[in-house]
Amino acid sequence: MLTEAGPGSAITQGWHRFPLCRKDSSVVGIAQKPSTAAVQEGELPVTHFRTTTVNGIDIFYREAGPADGPVVLLLHGFPTSSSQFRHLIPLLADRYRVIAPDFPGFGHSASPERSTFDYTFANFADLMDGLMGQLAVDRYALYCFDYGAPTGFRLALKGPERVSALIVQNGNAYEEGLSDFWDPIKAYWAEKTDERRQAIAFILKPETVKLQYTQGVQDLTRLDPDTWVHDDTQLARPGNADIQLDLFYDYGSNVALYPEFQAFFREHQPPTLVIWGQNDIVFPPDGAHPYRRDLPSAEFHLLDTGHFLLEDKLDVAAPMIHDFLDRSVGRS
Repeated sequence: MLTEAGPGSAITQGWHRFPLCRKDSSVVGIAQKPSTAAVQEGELPVTHFRTTTVNGIDIFYREAGPADGPVVLLLHGFPTSSSQFRHLIPLLADRYRVIAPDFPGFGHSASPERSTFDYTFANFADLMDGLMGQLAVDRYALYCFDYGAPTGFRLALKGPERVSALIVQNGNAYEEGLSDFWDPIKAYWAEKTDERRQAIAFILKPETVKLQYTQGVQDLTRLDPDTWVHDDTQLARPGNADIQLDLFYDYGSNVALYPEFQAFFREHQPPTLVIWGQNDIVFPPDGAHPYRRDLPSAEFHLLDTGHFLLEDKLDVAAPMIHDFLDRSVGRS
């Protein structure tokens, strides 16, 4: 299923299904006028902000939705945190138990010293596995974005039977998706020197961070500038730049696992939604199309935006995501 969706598509016209937009609700809808009874008690999902210790490391996570609902695990990317899902979480939490953690060195999770913790995607996957164990979650739909893709796919290799569904948003598992943007990073993988390391430090600069949000976006007035200011603040913490450069180097270990990720797709065929910002220069659509090779039944949507599509295309993406979950793992 291939679409290039826009605001007038049939699926976006179904947006009234959601708790904040139902036409038959007293909640203020997109086309409704406010009233004194616009929001009724108990109609808005509540997000909880929690921290637990996993393998000796404090892991922060956002959680919302019914405790007995099907679990959706949202895994964030660089250079942000679970805050990237702040608007999506309540739109899924009417029916689903939504869990969105921060990786170590990101957001509100701990940032242990590099001398005591190796910042690798293997360790991130181990921590997410431990978090799911602590929360007594043995089955979940995986939402994988950017760094969340190699982390989530490593998690899937640990327990393929646990993955009820897969949502991939601008997250790579194919070498075709490593664009020219990655050339200096590939040089660092090939030659681990300080010169190569410093050559990619520009990725951490505020102007580069902002570009990840704005590049490819048609209407910049839809973007909240607090997003990149938040990320800049996180990156500016003492020692965080070296953490991020360590992760850029370790990303090469994910490429070596691409054949295993692809074998998981082929052998287990989880229900899959690929939803991708087609103007992304970091993860261009060249990395999206190959999913259809290994997951021929995947639902596939290219949106006319950039890397962080939830920032400007939430009104398009959220109905697609909710509808996909309803058909794949939702309860009646």
